[in-house]
Formats: sequence, structure tokens, C-alpha cells
Amino acid sequence: MALLPKSRTARRRLAVVAVIAPVLAGAVGLALYAMQDAVIFFYGPTQAQQEAVPPGRTIRIGGLVEPGSVRKSADGVVRFQVTDGAVAAPVVYHGQLPDLFREGQGVVVQGAYDRTRTFKADEVLAKHDETYMPREVADALKANGEWRG
Repeated sequence: MALLPKSRTARRRLAVVAVIAPVLAGAVGLALYAMQDAVIFFYGPTQAQQEAVPPGRTIRIGGLVEPGSVRKSADGVVRFQVTDGAVAAPVVYHGQLPDLFREGQGVVVQGAYDRTRTFKADEVLAKHDETYMPREVADALKANGEWRG
């Protein structure tokens, strides 16, 4: 029993597939490798602390703005803490905050931790209420008794 087909047309098709398959697999592999830096993971403050997210890696953290933690300075820097009821992550943001941003309200911040484990936010997204909160954050808030849904 021969491995190659007897038909000349079938042998050509097999040769074309044998050439195209590795090229296509290589292209998919390169595309996935190039996209790995574009993926932004979402964490709650507890998850970010437990998984020890490395400094400089862009991530999103979601939770509630801890009451009494918002400090605004004259140079436009805002310091606050995002909590899921168990752990509070310190956040520093320079820029204009959304109109819906306030203490006790849901928020998602995007940025990276620095070496002192302070989260340097590039973007702050204030949430209307917990209805629009990501499922992971809502589950963490429910588990800690902080859910107001």
C-alpha cells in the first residue's frame, strides 16, 4: 500500500496542502504572538494582589471607589482607592475625571502598577451603577456583602 495517491491530480493537491498548511500555521502563530501585548486583562483588587501582576503590565482593575479615599491636588493629580470589599488598591490618576466619578460608585481603571504597587491609571471609567459592572467585579462585591443591586 503506497502512501501517495495514484492519481496525478490527487498528488498535486496533496503537495499544495503540504506547502500551504505550514505557511498558514506560521502566519497564525505570528499573529497570536504579535497580539499578546495588545491583550488587556481585567482583575479585581484581590485578584491583582493574589496574582502579583508585574509592574508595567497594562491591566484593568474594577471595583468601588472607597469612601473617604479621594484626594485631589492642585496639579490635577487624583489619588483614590478601588476596593472589592476585601482589598483596596491605591490608584493615582492625572487628568479629568468622568462626571459620574464619586466615592462609593463603581469604577474601572486602566493602567499599570509601578514598583511601589501603586496603580498608575491612564484611563478612568466611572460606572452608572452596578447594573453595568463586569461580572467578575459584581461577583466579588456580592461575596463580600458590598453589592447594592
